[in-house]
Formats: sequence, C-alpha cells, structure tokens
Amino acid sequence: MTGPHTDPAPGTGPAPGPDGAVPPGGEPGDGPVFSVRGLWKVFGPKAARVPGDPELAALGPDALRERTGCTAAVRDVSFDVRPGECFVVMGLSGSGKSTLVRCLTRLIEPTAGSLHMDGEDVLGMDRARLRELRRHRAAMVFQHFGLLPHRTVLDNIAYGLQIQGLPRAERRTRAAAMAAKVGLAGLEDRYPSQLSGGQQQRVGLARALAVDPEVLLFDEPFSALDPLIRRDMQEEVIRLRREEGRTMVFITHDLSEALRVGDRIALMRDGGIVQLGTPEEIVARPADDYVADFVRDVPREQVVTVRAAMRPATAEESAAGAALSPDTLVIDAIEAVTRTGGPVRVMDGARCLGVVDHAGLLAVVAGLAPGLAPGGTPDGSAGAAVAR
Repeated sequence: MTGPHTDPAPGTGPAPGPDGAVPPGGEPGDGPVFSVRGLWKVFGPKAARVPGDPELAALGPDALRERTGCTAAVRDVSFDVRPGECFVVMGLSGSGKSTLVRCLTRLIEPTAGSLHMDGEDVLGMDRARLRELRRHRAAMVFQHFGLLPHRTVLDNIAYGLQIQGLPRAERRTRAAAMAAKVGLAGLEDRYPSQLSGGQQQRVGLARALAVDPEVLLFDEPFSALDPLIRRDMQEEVIRLRREEGRTMVFITHDLSEALRVGDRIALMRDGGIVQLGTPEEIVARPADDYVADFVRDVPREQVVTVRAAMRPATAEESAAGAALSPDTLVIDAIEAVTRTGGPVRVMDGARCLGVVDHAGLLAVVAGLAPGLAPGGTPDGSAGAAVAR
C-alpha cells in the first residue's frame, strides 16, 4: 500500500514537507544515497516466479510456503535513503529487516526489483565494482563484533585499510585517529579479550569508520549490550552523525532505540514495510492497528513536537511573548507553558506559526490532538507514508 507522502522517484531528491521545509538528511536537489523500488528476496524453489505472478505475490507467508515451498523474506519494498540521514529499519524477529539491509550491498542477492546507489545500478555491478562498493562506499557494523582475537585494537581498526592496500604507517595513523574518535584512546595495544562488550563494539564502529565510507550499515549492533552501555553507544551514533553528517542505515527490533536514533523509520512486518515516516509521524499517526499496537506505550510527549499541538494565534498572541521553535518536544513545551502561565508562540524565525497552550499540549499527550486521530494527518488526509 502506498500512502500520500511516498519517497520521491529515483534521482529527484527529498521532497519538501507540508511547511516547505526539506526533511532531515538532505538539501533541495540532492539525490538519494540508496533508491530501492519493488525489491523482493524470495528463498525456495523457482523463487523468481513469485514476484512476477500477481496471484502468488498476493499470498500471505503461510499460504505462499504451502503452495510453492518459498518464503518471501522481503516483498515489494520501496524507499529512499537520503544523504546524511539515519534511516532505521525496524521490526520483530523474522520481519525481513536484516535480509533487506544485506540486499543493499548484495551480500544477499535480491530476487527482483531495482536498487541504485548514488544513481548507479547496484544489481548491474560486476564483481570488481561490487567489491569497491563494499570496501570503500558502504561499511557494515554487526551485532557480533567479528574482531580478530590475535590482533590489537589498533590493528583490528586498521584491518579494512589493510584490505584496501594502504601502507602500514598510514593505516595505523588513521586507525589511531578513529580510536580516539570513538573513545578508545589509551586502549590501542589491548586485545579484544581484554575489552568490555561496549569497548569491543566501539572497535567495530571505529573499524567501519576508518575506511571513510559514504554510508554505515548497522545490523542490530547494540542488542547484545547491557542497557547502560547500549545507551552510551546510541549516543555515540547520534554524536557521530551530528558531527560528520554521515548517512546511516540502522537495523533494530527495539522501538525505543529506533525512536532515539532515527530521522525516519521503516516498520516491517512479514517482509513488507507497513509504515515509513518520522518518529513523530509513526507515534502520532499510526497507519494501521499493527503500528498502533506497536507504539501504544510510547510516551507521546517525548516524541511529538509542538507542531501537532498548535492552534492559530490571535493578533495579540502573535505580537509578543515567550517563543518556542517548531521542533520543540511537547514535554519541553509543557514546562514552558507552565512557566509563563499562558499560551506560548511557535516561531519559525520571525514568523509566528501559531501558539500552544495547556489544552492543546495535554490533548497531544492523551492522543486527542485536533487532526491527529489514528491514521489521519493534520489536514485530514490519509496516514503517514506507507511504502509498498
């Protein structure tokens, strides 16, 4: 199913939002880093027949397996990854998220569809070009760190550079810089067995960063870590993205992690994307009952911004007084309104977009904000973007 706010066609760049702003992760005219259209990965006998047969393609997982012996791990998926954004693919175990990300660099060969990176046809790449993509343009960070136990931290970080053929002195210099960037300074001569789980994951992150890839692909990288260490690593990813503007594709089954690190989230079920949107869109406007159940326990005030709670300002209200930016979270706006004792302006530069007050903010918390009924957008149209 395709919603009203789908990703742009390949090469057209991110579309402006309802207020004319370009979504996070791109500038007007930037093309997508990855552009995926109608992608399938089917496992089983004569897998290629499934995407091409509308009757088979429409079958659910159990019916398809019973009739053909095939499993559609990824089914008819379309999306763009914009430059500089953290694009999160999330879902429960077996939803197809890890298979999908492996298809992006053809670690798993797609069955059907189209896949482009920076406008180049990934499915048409020969072995040499594909090897270049994996070594230089896209680096993966896995849940299981895959460190070489007989190599020091520094040599583990430098491993990808060694594969690229860089001289030893140069790769060790770059590896040392990456160690410092991810908080491993002073640990360069230790071995993996001498590190904590969080430190080992930092080595894996530094190793991926050392090759200076265009995009980082994270496959549930922190799921094996303790909660406090996991939060530290999430902060590290957020910091790196903020400081470097690096494009990231992040796989997780954890909703709180997805909401924390993601600019946009693709929520998968049975191989397909059931909703694609910003964290705010998914929490405030779930596309169906499945998504609504997924986000039911999320504190809305910690995700939704004041845009959802605004009402038009009177001439007197818009003239002066306290002000908030449009991206202020509702939880912070509640504090501001309480402090001022009245409506607070929402300002975009010198322009007053509206005001928020106690009634509007509390309605958002309760899920009753005007125009934010489940499945609806502020203008009353259908729900947030749902990829095919």
